[in-house]
Amino acid sequence: MESAGQAALLATWEAGLAAGRTGRALLLHTVARPGAGTAELLAVPIGERDAELFGLRAELFGEQLDVRVGCPDCAEEMEFTFAAGQLIGTARPEPGPLRVELDGWRVGFRLPTPGDLAAAEQAPAGLARDVLLERCVLAAEHDGEPVAARRLPEPVQRRMAEAAAAADPCADVRLNLSCPECGRAAHAELDIASYLWEELDDWARATLLDVHLLATAYGWSETEILALSPLRRRYYLELCADG
Repeated sequence: MESAGQAALLATWEAGLAAGRTGRALLLHTVARPGAGTAELLAVPIGERDAELFGLRAELFGEQLDVRVGCPDCAEEMEFTFAAGQLIGTARPEPGPLRVELDGWRVGFRLPTPGDLAAAEQAPAGLARDVLLERCVLAAEHDGEPVAARRLPEPVQRRMAEAAAAADPCADVRLNLSCPECGRAAHAELDIASYLWEELDDWARATLLDVHLLATAYGWSETEILALSPLRRRYYLELCADG
């Protein structure tokens, strides 16, 4: 990674320290889609954003993701590897609005976006789902009569969730697991935004430690240290340890 890229990532990490989950995802998406404005990034379907975050992760840290999940029965820690390339460019959301019909209910809606999730997170306790429905439902009726989005019954909402998952598979990545200790089958949800942020946090703290050690030993600036190739930086750090 070039020094300018490292500096930009450190700036992204610094900005994200004071941000919440949605803010950090937006910052990471800004890196994945350079030149895009905030309004554009908040308006894309969640699956499109996550596919681009998987691509960013592959670019920064490689395609293989190491995931650890605790078994819900025996608490045994399960470890497995997931390839980001399985989703990059192969799970783009279907364009246009969606429609479901069930027992006299007819609902037209669009896929949720990061902007929708941000609004739902800011909603008063217990109203997040209502906010999400009101933002995403385009039209709803029962037996020909218009109905408010928040009044949609649970079976209709489930059908909508199923249709959204089919149209935008990258928005909800679930991995099928089997515990090697007790054999319990389980599902693990992979939130790429949170996963990538944790990796960026680890990388940034390790990089700043390298800068601190080399600046202390040689008096170099952060810019000069980041300009070193990884091999040369590691060699200098080894010399510091030997000394």
